[in-house]
Amino acid sequence: MRKIINTLALIATVAATSSCNKKLDVIQEGTPTVADFWQTEKSIVKGLNAAYQPFDDENFYGRGCFWFIDACDDMIVGRGKPEAEYIKNFDRSFIGGSYTEGQWDLRYNVIKRANDILRYAPAIPMSTENRNRYMGEAYFLSGLMYYQLAYNYGDENAGVPIVDKYNPTPGVTLPRAQNVNVNYDSVIVDLKKAASLLPYFGTYKKEDFGHAHKTAAFAYLAKTYLFKKDYANAERFADSVILSGKHRLLDNFSDVFTVANNWTDEYIWSAYSTAAGAGGWGSILPGVMLENTGWGKYNGWGYYTPTKELYDEYETGDLRREATILKPGDEFKYFGEMRTYKSNNSLSGYQFRKYMEPFGYSNPIGTYLSPSGDHPTTALNPPLMRYAEVLLIKAEAALMQGKNADNEINAIRKRAGLKPVTNATMVNLKHERRCELAGEWADRHRDLVRWGDAQAAYAKPLHGVTGAEVWPARDFNPKKHHVWPVPQRVIDASGGLYKQSW
Repeated sequence: MRKIINTLALIATVAATSSCNKKLDVIQEGTPTVADFWQTEKSIVKGLNAAYQPFDDENFYGRGCFWFIDACDDMIVGRGKPEAEYIKNFDRSFIGGSYTEGQWDLRYNVIKRANDILRYAPAIPMSTENRNRYMGEAYFLSGLMYYQLAYNYGDENAGVPIVDKYNPTPGVTLPRAQNVNVNYDSVIVDLKKAASLLPYFGTYKKEDFGHAHKTAAFAYLAKTYLFKKDYANAERFADSVILSGKHRLLDNFSDVFTVANNWTDEYIWSAYSTAAGAGGWGSILPGVMLENTGWGKYNGWGYYTPTKELYDEYETGDLRREATILKPGDEFKYFGEMRTYKSNNSLSGYQFRKYMEPFGYSNPIGTYLSPSGDHPTTALNPPLMRYAEVLLIKAEAALMQGKNADNEINAIRKRAGLKPVTNATMVNLKHERRCELAGEWADRHRDLVRWGDAQAAYAKPLHGVTGAEVWPARDFNPKKHHVWPVPQRVIDASGGLYKQSW
């Protein structure tokens, strides 16, 4: 099989050599028309590379939607930032601000580029194997983007617009889908096609790591069905991952969050990141969570700091707690030296530890850390979906059908150093999701919303390491705040077709 150009390595290389920005320039010979461009397999590869390019935007998998995750009870805005505080407090004053305004367009850009592949690849001469893979990646990217848009912005009253893959209408404002389940059904179609066309990750060579693969499609099918409340199919596709034999839990929880284990058996899908080049590439989340100013050694941003409520959720002896959270007095390695954790800036007094490993090396800048503190990527890929979450999806789907989920929940607990439970309930499931996936893209806020727990959870204040209140109780209206407002510029551009949800 002819190798597909490694999208992510290519973008990182472009970032290293570009003096104007760190995003991918899709090099074209001359300035061809659309019809002239889509003539060869090379053009398909270039188009697919371009579909991954928005992932480098600092608000794609670095901040952006993570401000929505920050609304949960596991973390607070770690230092003063009005727009972030408005989001956390469900105050509509954040609408139209910069933090989340671009999320919609960024994801529709990926969808547009994926649709180009699906529209033009069938007519271009190439091997069936290559065509299947290119189109499988495009279906996966389309499905993933619609899923992320739908669960943030869609509900029973309105979904998000669905673009015709084969007969697009540029410049025409499309109506929103009738409801979010219409979107989920569309996502399911995309991801099923992706799963049928994509190879397993284990068939990829290192230069192709970071591209979509079969079990990633299965895993997001399972999660889409979970959000759709189709628990039988959520269980079915979780089993497609589990029974594939391609994944397992790593023996030690803390090992999951190390550069050496970016691509090991627990990996399903991650925010590919690299320190390479002048400005790095990928998710800036580790730098965003690092102590503000990084104790004078790196430009940490000091956001998303854990709460005492999260710390106290862990059972005595749970190995995940110390691997997840730094508290005052904890020892950790930083720039090659052992340090005792103390925050000079964190409003809660804690810091997430999950993404700290790249900061532990001696002289890490340029190898493990981006040379640019303004785009603080690392060599660690923050997980977006990992095998542990697939087990928990299977467990939740089983429980919601009245089935036993002890095997899946106890597999998670065993690695955490905890005793097994018998006849686990949703209380156990919610506890394990919180402790296992804290600070990750699994999205605690959306869990609370879909379980109907958000209003009660957010009616309680949040506390810091000393026990002092660091965030007041919030007024969450489940009939309004269950979705996030559509970006204001999208509302404005619709000419009245879209109505704001808040």
